[in-house]
Amino acid sequence: MNTITAETTVGELVRAVPSRSRIFENLGIDYCCGGKKPLAEVCQVKHLDTTTVIAMLSALGATSEPSSANPDTMTLAELCDNIETFHHGYLREELPRLQFMTRKVAAVHGDRDPRLVEVWRVFEAFNAEMTTHTKEEDEVIFPAIRQLASANGDKVAIVAKLKESFAKLESEHDRAGTALVQLKALTDSYNPPGWACNTFRALYDGLAKLEKNTHQHVHKENNVLFPKALAAN
Repeated sequence: MNTITAETTVGELVRAVPSRSRIFENLGIDYCCGGKKPLAEVCQVKHLDTTTVIAMLSALGATSEPSSANPDTMTLAELCDNIETFHHGYLREELPRLQFMTRKVAAVHGDRDPRLVEVWRVFEAFNAEMTTHTKEEDEVIFPAIRQLASANGDKVAIVAKLKESFAKLESEHDRAGTALVQLKALTDSYNPPGWACNTFRALYDGLAKLEKNTHQHVHKENNVLFPKALAAN
């Protein structure tokens, strides 16, 4: 669906592009049970300007990371900033949303497809570990890398400590990768069945994007940031 009009129902909009669910959720618009209502009608009820909402839906994805961004050419400080902005920031916003949806979809549709309960279980473990993982990086690891880059302190000592930390972080990356493989298998490569409701579809779309973002995240750390930091002494 390339053309968005005021008469298009919110359910049709999300069915065509499931990631639009994020905008509706932020605006408090029910796209699931209330999915048969035209966009203009729900905007009127919520006291929203329909033209503005259409513009938001049309601009979806404009704030994603530029494809031209090359982590290999970034400084250590720039890499830390990039990862915090495009990956840690993404997880802080997206993980609570996906947590709610995995629980809801498992509760509503788990009897029909028991794999959805396992999706919820696997996601909960992934969520808990990645939340702790990114917090440690933001509060401990990245400040140490920035200190290393600024030439403040004993570089040899900083690198030695970081080397131990990187081994632990890479193990956590491995477990996250295993969880993503499980989620992809359990969801038929994030392809919802024909009977799936819009929340179900939005969940699978969100999990697919989570996989892509996490792969980029881990690549930047394992293959670029960590080796660069270890070579900085």
